[in-house]
Amino acid sequence: MTPWEIHALEVSNCNCAYGCPCQFNALPTTGTCEAAVGMTIQKGHYGDVSLDGLNVAMTVKWPGPIHEGNGEKQIIIDERASGEQRTALEAIISGQDTEDMATIFWVINAMTTTNHETLYKPITVEGDMEARKGQVLVGDVFELEAEPIKNPVTGAEHRARIDIPHGFEFTIAEMASGTATTHGVVELPNNKGTHSHICELHLNNSGVLKTAA
Repeated sequence: MTPWEIHALEVSNCNCAYGCPCQFNALPTTGTCEAAVGMTIQKGHYGDVSLDGLNVAMTVKWPGPIHEGNGEKQIIIDERASGEQRTALEAIISGQDTEDMATIFWVINAMTTTNHETLYKPITVEGDMEARKGQVLVGDVFELEAEPIKNPVTGAEHRARIDIPHGFEFTIAEMASGTATTHGVVELPNNKGTHSHICELHLNNSGVLKTAA
């Protein structure tokens, strides 16, 4: 197993209600799970290969709850990545060199039966956890915008976050309202004003790095 570690900012959006039932071991809001995500790696490595400053994105979709499987996904890797870096990022995001059930990447891969061709595109990932704002732009594949949840009566910004001490993705995530518009093979027509979260990822082969998180 090649040792790897990443420290990244993640901006994601799915088709469920704010908070996302997955975070509470509950079934998806409307029965299906459909998501887009972007990550910018501040610091990372795969063996001796540096991943600092690179971005990666993914679109995923399941016909039911994730744990029932039969999902499809497409990975998009920063076009700036070298050949070695592309191989390394794909290995991490597709759940390779990872202990069973240790990361969200492993779970997604295990529950996916259709893996679309990996793309190499320009990727922009921007996010501010404190402000609950974020943006992911992925070539001609998808755009994701996240903004603070608004009080339906006053319009004031509402703040809520999720703390998962023993999760396989993050420890703390800020909740937001997100919209994703897709143009690729994985279509996400229901992601409009739905759950979004912005969080830091601190992961390695064994899962979430508690000391870093």
